[in-house]
Amino acid sequence: MSSAPDNAVRTFVAEEFPSLLADLSEWIRIPSVSADPERAADVARSAAWLVGKLTATGFPTAEVWTPPAVEGTPLPAVYAEWPSGDPDAPTVLIYGHHDVQPAAREDGWRTEPFEPAVRDGRLYGRGAADDKGQVLFHTLGVRAHLHATGRSAPAVNLKLLIEGEEESGSPNFAALVREHAARLACDTVIVSDTGMWAKDTPTVCTGMRGLAECQITLRGPAQDIHSGSFGGAVPNPATEAARLAAALHDEDRRVAIPGFYDGAVDLTDRERELLAQLPFDEERWLATAHSRAALGEAGYSTLERIWARPTAEVNGIGGGYQGPGGKTIIPAGAFLKLSFRLVAGQDAERVRKAVEEWVAGRLPAGIDHETTWTGTTRPCLTPLDEPALQALTRAMGRAFETDIRYTREGGSGPAADLQDVLGVPVLFLGISVPSDGWHAPDEKVELDLLAKGAETAALLWDELAGGAAEHTTGGAK
Repeated sequence: MSSAPDNAVRTFVAEEFPSLLADLSEWIRIPSVSADPERAADVARSAAWLVGKLTATGFPTAEVWTPPAVEGTPLPAVYAEWPSGDPDAPTVLIYGHHDVQPAAREDGWRTEPFEPAVRDGRLYGRGAADDKGQVLFHTLGVRAHLHATGRSAPAVNLKLLIEGEEESGSPNFAALVREHAARLACDTVIVSDTGMWAKDTPTVCTGMRGLAECQITLRGPAQDIHSGSFGGAVPNPATEAARLAAALHDEDRRVAIPGFYDGAVDLTDRERELLAQLPFDEERWLATAHSRAALGEAGYSTLERIWARPTAEVNGIGGGYQGPGGKTIIPAGAFLKLSFRLVAGQDAERVRKAVEEWVAGRLPAGIDHETTWTGTTRPCLTPLDEPALQALTRAMGRAFETDIRYTREGGSGPAADLQDVLGVPVLFLGISVPSDGWHAPDEKVELDLLAKGAETAALLWDELAGGAAEHTTGGAK
């Protein structure tokens, strides 16, 4: 049975939810598409709108931050803070983003993407789930927290950093965090830009993989040359690109680059046990992957492969003649595009060095090469015994009134920048489900899950402050 504070939170969220829905609809109407230079003014308008909403919620500090110009023209982020007033209160930083993906009716939307529509208990509109809805439920959550506890300020020192460039790859985010590291100092980061396994299986994400990308450019003859006159007697860049791609993995599908796995943290027996408990339907997953078979590193399940193991993928390979028919040449050049997903313990710089040494050691004389790295994101992982993670699990269990399971995410994001610069645990509080259609036509958010997100946030601050009583409903599974 839920405790009285839980009931007070739930009742308040239910009563005030229409105002959250109205606010979110108003925010969605601002087309804050960071990838479109013509929408830069809309991204700025979105940031200003959020500052106004946070101020109205009660945050005494809410302001727009312009990132340092590392790449391109920076787009504004929003920072806010609300001190607890308690001298021993922990400090929590919430991360999210207010920019969105491009969207147009002709992409396949049933309604205008920036004109929100409610149908069947869902709110449709670009940014409904990714990420405006998941940012905004914190405003209702902190109000519910104050109502249920009778406090005039949160039980934690609450800070927010809401980025404006996430959907464009966060090119200036790390520099922004470094520039404001002193003001962003905290004990825990809460990322609300992730999802859950399913509506009937609420979960907490415990980590995201890192990413390193490169292009290997190979050059052989000074120009395309006749394959009859010279084939079999001089090195062929396209052949060498194919040989590199073929040598990338061994017979067990492990990455064959020496030193690649150095430092990689493997799953614990408990983590493997918890992942195995998830109701995973591989056939259904394959349908979403548009693939007919699962394949990967021997000794690991599909979920373990995509969430917790390092990978190397050939993203593109090319060189030589690409037109109709044949052209009997040895091409002057070729290229190989690779991406590496990294797990906790791997160092991106060491991986880059290992890749470069591996490439150089496999190419014959007469082939020049250049390896160009185009992006690096560090992995992040929160151990299951981290006290803040257990507090989040309890809060979510109280809100959903059920046991909470754990997942990871196979993709990468800017959370690692916060972990690296601030040196604190990163937790993930997300209520989106796979059917929400991030980046796709008819993106939506489930309204009942949006309310559960607000309830979880309301209960979390007391849990993190150590003021929560013992509860019998919900927790780790």
